[in-house]
Amino acid sequence: MWRRGAATDLSRVTNAFALLHLLPRGDRDKDVEILTLRHQIAILQRQLDGQRISFRPAHRALLAALLHALPRPALHGLRLLVRPETVLRWHRTLSARHHAAISRPRRRGRPRTVRSIRALVLRLARENNGWGYRRIHGELLTLGVRVAPSTVWEILRQAGLDASPERTATTWADFLRSQAHAILAADFLETVTLTGTRLYILAVIEHCTRRIRILGATAHPTAAWVTQAARNLAMDLDDAASTARHLLRDRDGKYPALFDAILADAGITVVRSGVRTPA
Repeated sequence: MWRRGAATDLSRVTNAFALLHLLPRGDRDKDVEILTLRHQIAILQRQLDGQRISFRPAHRALLAALLHALPRPALHGLRLLVRPETVLRWHRTLSARHHAAISRPRRRGRPRTVRSIRALVLRLARENNGWGYRRIHGELLTLGVRVAPSTVWEILRQAGLDASPERTATTWADFLRSQAHAILAADFLETVTLTGTRLYILAVIEHCTRRIRILGATAHPTAAWVTQAARNLAMDLDDAASTARHLLRDRDGKYPALFDAILADAGITVVRSGVRTPA
């Protein structure tokens, strides 16, 4: 018994010889053969009485290649063993399979990352021990290299490097905590007494010990009063051998210029923040 592949090859050879046989013949002979074939097809259709005919893939490919170029009206005028729509469907299926075959990647899975990108990822990781894969991914984007974060993680994992190392750089919170012994903060607080009098309280907090110094309370925080509070603060810090070197305050108009000058003479730099508020 022949194999299917051998039968397919034989069918292709037979069709090729049939085409060569038609080339030298005249139009009259071809017309006679066409009428004869149409008559035989009509006889077969009557004998089949609606039974379905099975076509092999090679037969479908040949019919689709021969008939798909004909316009639809001409295709409907032919006597075929199948409907014209079936032939057109065969042609669409063959075209889809052809395009799928030529567009199929040669190797399965995701394409391997370019060697230069892998080398760049590993270089950034080795030269910056505290960088995780997300930080490296961000640096690659600034360089115009677009890869997925998961790709960076996979490259580091394959190289035996930690994709998420512990942070070795000092954070802002750590910096403030380490410098807390040198930072003070001043602010005016408002309160109302039982008699309805509004008082302004000038308070200073030491960030290291969380100790709050009340420099005084007054209903009228004049420039002279605030200046004297600065002198008292400087003397208290000197007596306590404080290591404070910076004082944070807002831009409240109640602070006169002498307030900053007195503290500067005591070795404390005033750092202003926020927006100016009315006096």
